[in-house]
Amino acid sequence: MTVKVRFAPSPTGKLHVGNVRAALWNWLFARKSGGTFLLRIDDTDQERSTKEYEDGIRADLKWLGLDWDETVSQSSRFADYDAARDKLKAAGLLYPCYETSEELDRKRKIQRARGLPPVYDRAALKLTEEDIAKYEAEGRKPHWRFKLSQTPVQWNDLIRGEVTVDTASVSDPVLIREDGMYLYTLPSCVDDIDLKITHVMRGEDHVTNTGVQIEIFKALGGEPPQFAHHSLLIGADGQGLSKRLGSLSIEAMRNDGLEPSAITSLLAKLGTADPVLPQRDLMALAESFDFDRVGRAPARFDMAELEALNAKLLHETDYDVVSSRLQKLGVTPPLWEVVRGNITRLADASEWVSVIDGEVEPKIEDQAFANEAAALVPDSLDTDSWGVLTSALKDKTGAKGKALFMPLRLALTGRERGPEMAALLPLIGAEKARARLRGEKA
Repeated sequence: MTVKVRFAPSPTGKLHVGNVRAALWNWLFARKSGGTFLLRIDDTDQERSTKEYEDGIRADLKWLGLDWDETVSQSSRFADYDAARDKLKAAGLLYPCYETSEELDRKRKIQRARGLPPVYDRAALKLTEEDIAKYEAEGRKPHWRFKLSQTPVQWNDLIRGEVTVDTASVSDPVLIREDGMYLYTLPSCVDDIDLKITHVMRGEDHVTNTGVQIEIFKALGGEPPQFAHHSLLIGADGQGLSKRLGSLSIEAMRNDGLEPSAITSLLAKLGTADPVLPQRDLMALAESFDFDRVGRAPARFDMAELEALNAKLLHETDYDVVSSRLQKLGVTPPLWEVVRGNITRLADASEWVSVIDGEVEPKIEDQAFANEAAALVPDSLDTDSWGVLTSALKDKTGAKGKALFMPLRLALTGRERGPEMAALLPLIGAEKARARLRGEKA
């Protein structure tokens, strides 16, 4: 079997970590298997779908490194959905219903009050021609439901193992709304059949829906793909994540300066038995992807963990890997080697460009102490010069520990924290170091 998977976002909002995790896992599985990754734009809801959101989805995936082999938009396939609709109607498996949303809500409340599951009672199947004519005369438009077999549906889930969904406990799903718009279920099944999707990997909130879709696949004469339902992400507090939280959108993370590789490194391993390690090579992540390593427990997404992983990734990144971005910031290879261990965002490195090449307002409390230091700065600086300077200054003034080192750092950089001064001092240079120690803006 040649593997073919799909990621099917709706262009009605921005991509967030939850749906990107699904996209990533599908991509990893496809690449490991030498298969095909299809991007399907689910834009049947033409009132809410926008070109702006679609462009954003594509931009986010490209930024993350998740390329696709094929792409299709559902809005171009309505004729195929119409043909499937007609086939189901002819088979007596798609029937019209005229209840309003208020009437259906009332039915559900009554069922719950009686201790019954709020499953649709199939009242529409008993409508006579006179009943239908009456509803039509009232101006009601039907929504269309798929008639389930009301028998158990079973499949071997690649993550959950043997799964059974009893469709007798599920309402016949609405496939077409009153306004004629197709809901998710029918177009998705038609696409998976026509586009020859072999595996569908998605969140466990779709498990019941999968039982329904398997019946639709068979009713349309198609072979159901293999399914894998992964656990959902939860927040650090154990609560569910809302896709409407702007800080969790990929766009927001990109704008915040996070590395795409930090995001993919984390999301690739959340919910698995594998450790989370920084990894820039997506194909290396693909090679390690294994359904047997995926767990059933909810996967905890913690922004603090992502921040820490982002920093660790940068600390291990060689200049050549990000040279084009660093050059735009004015960061040279020597400076990168000095500062990369102290940054959490790549842009943080630019702060140290100004420390080296720009003017710094020295912070000096004891000018006499700083003048002593200025007089002791060697003419030629290397990584040993800091030790030479501080040792000589200690002998001269008796200062030691924080009282020795902190005044020097504040005078030379204007900052309380930063890279090792032994590495930073040679980049600052003797002339500029002396000027700053003398209290001059240099």
